[in-house]
Amino acid sequence: MRVNIRRLTVAGALMVVFWLAVMYSSVIDVPGALSSKNSVQDIENRIDNLQKQVEQQMTESNLLLARVKEHLKAKSQAKEEGKDIKDNNVEYSLNNLVLPVLLIACDRVTVKRCLDNLVKFRPNKDMFPIIVSQDCGHNATYQVIKSFADDDPTITVVQQPDQSEIPLPRVKVKFRGYYKIARHYRFALNHVFKTLGHEAVIIVEDDLDISQDFFEYFLGTYPLLLKDRSLWCISAWNDNGKKDVIDMSHPELLHRTDFFPGLGWTLRRETWLKLEAKWPEAFFDDWLRDPQNTDGRACIRPEVSRTFTFGKIGVSKGLFYDMHLRAMQLNMEYVEFTALNLTYLLKDNYDEALASTVRALPEMTADEVIAHPAGGSPPAVKVTYSNAQTYQKAAKKLGLMDDFRSGVPRTAYRGIVSCFVRGRRVYLAPSFQWTKYDPTWG
Repeated sequence: MRVNIRRLTVAGALMVVFWLAVMYSSVIDVPGALSSKNSVQDIENRIDNLQKQVEQQMTESNLLLARVKEHLKAKSQAKEEGKDIKDNNVEYSLNNLVLPVLLIACDRVTVKRCLDNLVKFRPNKDMFPIIVSQDCGHNATYQVIKSFADDDPTITVVQQPDQSEIPLPRVKVKFRGYYKIARHYRFALNHVFKTLGHEAVIIVEDDLDISQDFFEYFLGTYPLLLKDRSLWCISAWNDNGKKDVIDMSHPELLHRTDFFPGLGWTLRRETWLKLEAKWPEAFFDDWLRDPQNTDGRACIRPEVSRTFTFGKIGVSKGLFYDMHLRAMQLNMEYVEFTALNLTYLLKDNYDEALASTVRALPEMTADEVIAHPAGGSPPAVKVTYSNAQTYQKAAKKLGLMDDFRSGVPRTAYRGIVSCFVRGRRVYLAPSFQWTKYDPTWG
């Protein structure tokens, strides 16, 4: 930090000297040959005027230099106090940021509900243009989307051109919808990144409601993708986001996760170019949950979800909706994420803090957590598991999703699942030294 301050001081001084030189050159009038009509008094007057202008310029220069020093001092003090001072590259990126919303649509005329909320909560049209990509060729849905685009030039619609049937063997015909979704995503993301040339995008689907701080959430967390190369996505969704297992009193709380959440997420162009080269034919979301396909990188997720799905009927035929998705909690309290210090989510900070926290906690069984009086002491505990079966047993007891994808439990980070049960923080953690996920689990 001292080196940066010294460099900034030198740079500021050089700017002042350069500015003085320019100003002096505009002030000083190099006299030509004096005629006999020029009196000594005229020359003295010109010298007096020149001296006054130089003194004025020196006064202004000293004021400018003082302001530079004050700025550097304030920046140094803020750094010492632990405030999040973004580096110049991140500041520039935010100040000039265009973060479009890609809305994936098909044949739901209820896309209007999603668009209404995006328009309602969007703080800046130019910063968050909306791009609707429609598949399926459903005209009624297209007309709904077009009505928004006709009223607002920052909302555009593009239609996926390949409506051909995908040839599949008989055993896979029932999964045809998943193949079409993967094809649509490839087209839509290529359109955003390759055709339109955007650097990042927020992805939503046509059956999502959003919280009032949805855009603020992504704006505040986006710098993490620029700073931390161990991250590849930001998600607005908590897979274990039911009211009984989250801390509703801390909507600002965020976590790292190795499990791709989806349902409202941000992706950068450079990441898409790597993924697109090996994009799967179907089930792209589960494909993204395999650490091998994302180079072992993580995502950010919230304690309280910033999206809620109202699409009960889809390609999954309503699977899990009634027993899981319907009970998910949408955040109702506005959080100003751009004003928060989120550096605790950077890998070096987060990993060490999580490991030391869990290591020091008292241990309970899942049954004891449920039977223990709500709240009070201890405020946080750990529940350990030794294999897939003991994990699933504990997860069910605590009210968590108990399934795996490529061996990764939902919301897990380095094998640890964090939740909030009966007024206390609970960490479901491995009893062994965790090194990687076992793809045979699940």
